[in-house]
Amino acid sequence: MADPIIVTAALPPDIFGMADTLRRAHFPPARNILSAHLTMFHAIPPSLERELRTLLADLAAEYTPLPARLARIVSLGRGTALAVESEPLMDLRDIIADRFAGCLTAQDDHRPRFHITIQNKVSPQEARALQASLQPDFTPRSFVIPALQAHFYRGGPWEAAGRWPLRGRAGG
Repeated sequence: MADPIIVTAALPPDIFGMADTLRRAHFPPARNILSAHLTMFHAIPPSLERELRTLLADLAAEYTPLPARLARIVSLGRGTALAVESEPLMDLRDIIADRFAGCLTAQDDHRPRFHITIQNKVSPQEARALQASLQPDFTPRSFVIPALQAHFYRGGPWEAAGRWPLRGRAGG
């Protein structure tokens, strides 16, 4: 599939700054080509770009910023992430998934466990050590997701494809 589209939930500046600082400190530098992010879909087919843009704009017009919670530190086996809980974000994701049913990859065709990866592609021992070092100071916190974003995967760093601020009046 050429240039799939990645859909993410934007992070507010404080959460992004904290997560990106952790990512820069703990992700193997040669592999860290992206900033911290919260993926909703990994590979929407590029043939659906126009429909996706329309849908994201419609959803952004309808929904207010979505409540979320940075819940805990989680193991990725060979990495570490910050778990994000948000039923409203999952509901929005379900709407997008329903629209593109039959066109999603196996990875995108199931409900994810939202997270922000701060370390990956390390030994399980290194991952467990980071999790143990972060746990004592970790405090869950609430935040709001201000926008939806799309990016083109170009084989390395992503190319921005759009940002849709959530600006609805009554919520979803």
